[in-house]
Amino acid sequence: MSGQQEVTYTLDFEVRQRSRPKNQVAREPGQDSPVPRIARLMALAIRLEGLIREQTIPNYAAVARRGRVTRARMTQIMMLLDLAPDLQEQILFLPPLSHLNERNLRPIVRRIDWHEQRRLFQKLAKRSCGSHDSE
Repeated sequence: MSGQQEVTYTLDFEVRQRSRPKNQVAREPGQDSPVPRIARLMALAIRLEGLIREQTIPNYAAVARRGRVTRARMTQIMMLLDLAPDLQEQILFLPPLSHLNERNLRPIVRRIDWHEQRRLFQKLAKRSCGSHDSE
């Protein structure tokens, strides 16, 4: 082959926003205060439970696949639904607190007694309010 060949490439460049630091909280458009990650996880758990109940999504494994997370992580998120209903509501509407996250709620979620959950949650919330939001 002695002839020259011309090759043309088309490249699409997409401008992406820089990812925010891990401890920075996302803001909803037009909203003054940030939405805490734990509130977003709580809302996600409630929404996903509804989709499973409606049979829009067959099970947690399918949700995990669609969300590209492990089944274990999906279980951790969905276990937030084991909290007392009033605690779920508080989580949805609380301001960001430094120690209030899914990991710190795990020991509370494991408790069956809602009164015990409330006691432990208040203890965690007080600890969170007493420290700075530096996490």
